[in-house]
Amino acid sequence: MRSVAGRVVLAAVACSLIFTWYGHRGQSIVAAQQHAPVTATRLFTGADELTHVEQVNVKLSPVAGAPASVEESEPVKVSSSYVVRLAPGFFQSWHNADARRYVIPISGRAEIEVAGGQKIFAEPGRIYLPEDLTGKGHTFRVVGADDWVALFVEFAQ
Repeated sequence: MRSVAGRVVLAAVACSLIFTWYGHRGQSIVAAQQHAPVTATRLFTGADELTHVEQVNVKLSPVAGAPASVEESEPVKVSSSYVVRLAPGFFQSWHNADARRYVIPISGRAEIEVAGGQKIFAEPGRIYLPEDLTGKGHTFRVVGADDWVALFVEFAQ
């Protein structure tokens, strides 16, 4: 009798472990399919006429006919794109963005100062969206010993 009861308990424990493993495996697959959001650092003019910063998510959608792992944003019409290189120590005092654009750093590091002395760093691996076309604006300084190189992609009007 004990051996039958022992076998039933062993079978119950084994089934429990199998179901737990399958449940965890399913969660891992779902977690692997969820991606961290792609963000852009947006500079904008607030109601106080000062430049502020916020992180905005880039909306990505599945691509028809492509594997589920392929996503893209909505297309943005652009008027031009160009590469900018600035030497270490370059500084531009308070100014506004002269056009809406994506700024995508390729190398180097720059410091941007906005309202209240808040500083952010423009560096590779990030996307910036300067939209502070009015108001006090922001400052820009290349920091470190390397040139700051970035791709500027201007939006069509």
